[in-house]
Amino acid sequence: MQETEYLLLVISMGLVTYIPRYLPLFLLAQRELPRWLIEWLDMIPAAILSALVFSELFLSGSPRHLELISAKSLAAIPTLLIAIKTRSLGWTVISGMAIFWIAEKIL
Repeated sequence: MQETEYLLLVISMGLVTYIPRYLPLFLLAQRELPRWLIEWLDMIPAAILSALVFSELFLSGSPRHLELISAKSLAAIPTLLIAIKTRSLGWTVISGMAIFWIAEKIL
């Protein structure tokens, strides 16, 4: 590829990334959104995070199949409890890694 093709490619990728993010902000910035829509939009990050965490903890293999008992799923519950109790990212990460290591050795 030539230098101009690379430049055109980078500009195109920037536009494809920027326009879908800017367009809703531009169209909705001056409007008052209904309360139900704001509440619904507030739930999207939690729903996405839940879907990502669930698939990582309870699905495995190729093709994907449900696996309820694994080192990841066994380590997740005590790590969650430690996170709630300590409210410390450092302790949560360290204890989660230790619990996962122990669960992996047992299973």
